[in-house]
Amino acid sequence: MGHRIVHGGSELRSHTLLDDAVRVRLNRVADLAPFHVPQALTVLDAARDLLPGVPHVACFDTVFHAGLPVAAREYAVPSSWRDKYGLRRYGFHGLSYAWALARTAELLGRRPEQLHLVIVHLGGGCSACAVRDGRSVDTTMGFTPLEGLVMSRRSGSVDPGALTWLITRKNVSANEIEDALNHRSGLLALSGTSDDTRDLVRSRAAGDERAALALDVFTHQCRRGIAGMAASLSRLDALVFTGEIGEDQPEVREEVCAGLSVFGLTGGLRPLVAERPEIISEPGARVPVVVVPTGEAQQINIETRALLAHR
Repeated sequence: MGHRIVHGGSELRSHTLLDDAVRVRLNRVADLAPFHVPQALTVLDAARDLLPGVPHVACFDTVFHAGLPVAAREYAVPSSWRDKYGLRRYGFHGLSYAWALARTAELLGRRPEQLHLVIVHLGGGCSACAVRDGRSVDTTMGFTPLEGLVMSRRSGSVDPGALTWLITRKNVSANEIEDALNHRSGLLALSGTSDDTRDLVRSRAAGDERAALALDVFTHQCRRGIAGMAASLSRLDALVFTGEIGEDQPEVREEVCAGLSVFGLTGGLRPLVAERPEIISEPGARVPVVVVPTGEAQQINIETRALLAHR
């Protein structure tokens, strides 16, 4: 049985066969993603109890980014924080990125290690990743899955000075800030009505100005993220969309690409809801735009089978 674990921390840098020692190590990283890992560990423990004779494998979203270059990995904070607390960029959505990379390579008729891509995972959580020669070299999420792009209910990056100001000058508690940034921000906070882009597209068409604002901020941040990731590449072989929004919200894809002409991208994309990997840009486009339906479960299957085959 394969289990998705969002955060492996600095200790668990590869997909791992579970035993009691690994389970203890998972407890030590659980507070790095408190809204993801503890719940996953509850399921994992139940599965191990119910299926004690079956091998269990922990598949980490952070593994895809384990080889991030130092320049992309390190925060400019005191070394004591980095050394004592492991404060660094880990990156997430790795299982999704691994699946999207392999499917894009098949679609383009090239090997993953030949490709320079920007992949954007847009769903409840959102991030972008730069893939150079088949390896992650930069990503927008960092120490936790909160950094980076605007998300459905997560804020994405916010000036840390604004947060310390709220704590020290306005007496807003750290717990309240953590809850607000993770559960009451993002598209929901901007629109005031919904965290679902499908609702927001319909509301914008009906004249809802806050829905329009939410989509404008969301797509603007997507473009900034893509541009930032492209800075880690020497060329751009394709832009890849995945995640629930990435695969089934053509209006978002269109608005993101139409604003990236500096990279040779254009609008005029085919407005499909993807059921399989497809190129949605016009034939002969300077930079192909690809949509890959999310395949995290399929990638867990691949990683689990590969690990068990080499036991």
